[in-house]
Amino acid sequence: MSHTRRFRASALALAVLGALVAGQAGATGFQLREQSVKNLGKSNAGSIVGKDASNVSLNPAAMTNLDKNTFQSDITVIDLTADFVGSGRILGSAHPSAPLTGGNGGDPGDPTVVPNMAAVFPLKGALEGMTIGASIGAPFGLKTEYEPGWVGRYRAMTSDLKTVDLTLSVAFKATDGVSIGAGVIYERAEATLSKAIDFGTAICAGSGNPANCFNPAYPFKPQQLDGAFEVSGSDSAIGYVIGAQIAPNDKLAIGVSHRSEIKHDLKGTLDFQNVPALLGADPRFEDGDGGARLVTPSVTTLSISYGFTDDFRLMGDYQSTGWSSLKDVTIKRDDGTVVGSEPFEWDDTNFVSIGAEFDLSDAFTLRGGVARDQSPTNDTHRTPRLPDNDRMLYSIGATWNMSESMSIDAAFQRITIDAPTINLPVDAAAGNTSTLVGEYDGHANLFGVSMQYRF
Repeated sequence: MSHTRRFRASALALAVLGALVAGQAGATGFQLREQSVKNLGKSNAGSIVGKDASNVSLNPAAMTNLDKNTFQSDITVIDLTADFVGSGRILGSAHPSAPLTGGNGGDPGDPTVVPNMAAVFPLKGALEGMTIGASIGAPFGLKTEYEPGWVGRYRAMTSDLKTVDLTLSVAFKATDGVSIGAGVIYERAEATLSKAIDFGTAICAGSGNPANCFNPAYPFKPQQLDGAFEVSGSDSAIGYVIGAQIAPNDKLAIGVSHRSEIKHDLKGTLDFQNVPALLGADPRFEDGDGGARLVTPSVTTLSISYGFTDDFRLMGDYQSTGWSSLKDVTIKRDDGTVVGSEPFEWDDTNFVSIGAEFDLSDAFTLRGGVARDQSPTNDTHRTPRLPDNDRMLYSIGATWNMSESMSIDAAFQRITIDAPTINLPVDAAAGNTSTLVGEYDGHANLFGVSMQYRF
């Protein structure tokens, strides 16, 4: 393998790896559960058995809970706060080392808006008992951005991953208490990742004598010739969602759904910036094309809701997300030849929640919930692109039924995150010539509002 191919493979691997691990605060990994503000207000308890148009993508079978044409629009603002305390050293322990310079990177999580829309249409006449629906939403995504010159700049600067799903679903009432449903998902994924490059270290380490990096007489020093690269790529792919609901009476509802994993082959470009004149003719730093595999994981959900009285309901959710499908990131050249692979090491995760709703009157409903969300990351492989760990979710919400046709929902959720640690060694094969060790202190606030119109 040529130097050019090795460098491009490593750079693209890091970028795509960053897209996968640079999680947003809405859930662990890069999963987003903000399809429904009503669900947000109860920490997603009973998320797939409610009278909510978001069932189009969450559990198509539960679309039969809606007996009128329904349009719903949800907007959630996710505000992540994360503070890093740590340091690193150039070249680790292989050679005499020097500390990394720079600050803590500031707050990488600016407020991010997550919109979702859905429409459900119960059919009449000869097709009565069938319901169809469509939704547009963002089930996975992230955006983190550090300040220029921060201590971890050689690992991450900007991470921006967007997925947009168009879901078309159909549901059937098998009996009065049993429904089944299925949907087709068209998913568009776009990723843009960047990091700094320590060209000073690249020059002195490539001189044939790595000790030059710490020789006062040598003109090129680590951290004195920083450049950058940015990788962007996109792809569209198809998946599916299936579900069932059992509601033997007006008090009890049980739902189960499964969303498939969706495999993307991202096609992207690599753009180098501020390459020193000394390296201007070096083919390793030429802009180029490449590709990598991205998998959005499978999600299996079990929900239950039970009405103890006409006005009070208790709900629960269990969800398993198949993050272990991200075994590695395989890098390919344009002709399809595999030129490198990066291990991933994520685990499947479990999410458990409990929530309740209380109808104050026909016009107002209050709700709340608490949940525990497990992180797919681990202390060995966690990166600053994802200041993520296990977390607790605390939620409150309310519904105002303005009329028989119109209702407004609002919710607030507070997420507390167990302090994640970073302990990254030198990995020259992946282009990392420095260590990074530290700890994050983070939390998130989510604010949501939605409108549902029935006609």
